[in-house]
Amino acid sequence: MPETNRQVLLKRRPNGMPVPEDFAIVDAPLPEPGDGEVLLRGIYLSLDPYMRGRISGQRSYAKPTELGEVIEGRVVGQVVRSRHAEFHEGDHAFGGYGWQTHSAVPGAGLTKLDPKAAPISTALGILGMPGLTAYAGLKTIGQPKSGETVVISAASGAVGAVAGQLAKREGCRVVGIAGGADKCRYVTQELGFDACLDHRGHLDSALEAAAPKGIDVYFENVGGAVQHAVYPRLNDFGRMIMCGMISEYNDVEPRPGPSLVAAVRKRLKIQGFIVSDHAALRPEYLAMAAPLVRSGALKYREDVVDGIDNAPAAFIGLLQGKNFGKLIVKLGDDPSRA
Repeated sequence: MPETNRQVLLKRRPNGMPVPEDFAIVDAPLPEPGDGEVLLRGIYLSLDPYMRGRISGQRSYAKPTELGEVIEGRVVGQVVRSRHAEFHEGDHAFGGYGWQTHSAVPGAGLTKLDPKAAPISTALGILGMPGLTAYAGLKTIGQPKSGETVVISAASGAVGAVAGQLAKREGCRVVGIAGGADKCRYVTQELGFDACLDHRGHLDSALEAAAPKGIDVYFENVGGAVQHAVYPRLNDFGRMIMCGMISEYNDVEPRPGPSLVAAVRKRLKIQGFIVSDHAALRPEYLAMAAPLVRSGALKYREDVVDGIDNAPAAFIGLLQGKNFGKLIVKLGDDPSRA
């Protein structure tokens, strides 16, 4: 076992798009678990768009990362030492903390994983926060009905891919929006969307052709020009699920947006949400999704980057749309896949 804990710290707050100099990579002593805690060796670290807000220092729904602190992140790993009765050396668990190779965390906050039930990395993606985000957004806000048209931005991403597949299972026409021909091909041929539009092309005319009856539900992950193209095409009583707007996270000044006057005339429902508000839906979602993942009926894709030192560059790439699928950093060996 290594003698040190490799960490990524927030060196300075980004101004606009983060750059490598905003991060510091250091070696620290291995943490020692206290009573009721577990020392977890990280295997996979999740990189997610919400992290941009955590390093900005702006007031939000969660405490921001302070300068000099380990950057927020959730980890799947293996128990090295345990001072908690329910966890033993060698167990796999979800709930490790931060951009670091090891973390000492309360056992009460860990979820034990069975590698035979599903690959442990899925606890960070389709069977984790992104999957639940898709499910909760559709169930509580979008409420898609058979025959309706649902548009999903960032359709090849961790949230969008699940949202589109779930909407298809409800009998909807599902149109994805993604960046590039390869992602669009994956969205239609692998995930089964009815169409996928490249946001780098002529999105206005493409939406007219792909959604001739208008749009009933829009799952918003991107914002910016994509939102501007979708919004005017929402039907009366349309629902706009405000999950995220990654294209605007690095803006220094707010962008002009579409006029919301039509929201009154069309009786639109535009609602933001945070997945943690819907934690009670997790058992329901897993009961539905886990068997579908095991059977291959609910598909997912992972973009795995090797090594904690590459986390900053991978995160910057995420904000630029360079990832293809759920972005994960491999922190160490995964014995469950041996």
